[in-house]
Amino acid sequence: MDPTYNYQYSGDLPPEAAAGAFALAGGMFLFIMIIVVVLYVIMAISLMKIANRTGTPNAWFAWIPILNLILMLQIAERPMWWLIFFLVPIVNIVGIVLQFVIWVDIAKRLGKSVVFGILAALIPIIFMPYLAFSGSDQPTPTVQ
Repeated sequence: MDPTYNYQYSGDLPPEAAAGAFALAGGMFLFIMIIVVVLYVIMAISLMKIANRTGTPNAWFAWIPILNLILMLQIAERPMWWLIFFLVPIVNIVGIVLQFVIWVDIAKRLGKSVVFGILAALIPIIFMPYLAFSGSDQPTPTVQ
């Protein structure tokens, strides 16, 4: 052993380095939160537009987390008890399959192909706005 070497290692982080690390983590968190909010707004506007195009009441449900599932079930003209499959743990594995069924039904109501429903379930950030804002096909409004 070298008697001149200081073997007492200090793992303390200097205050400047700690401040820099916290600033970096805070900046990354803020950046991610901005992206999440922008994506949520895009999805909510798209779902609201789809509800308006299909004549579904309460389109504002698109902005509230659990109510947007109810709105999707109403647009797809599916029973409300399906909501259980999205909310109950372990049973919500069935909800993954039902997402495809619901989006296929929504695509059909908008006069689109089944493929667009499947793609909306797989890549919603791209295909929800497509279904909402593509105006070439005639939607079939709900008969009340």
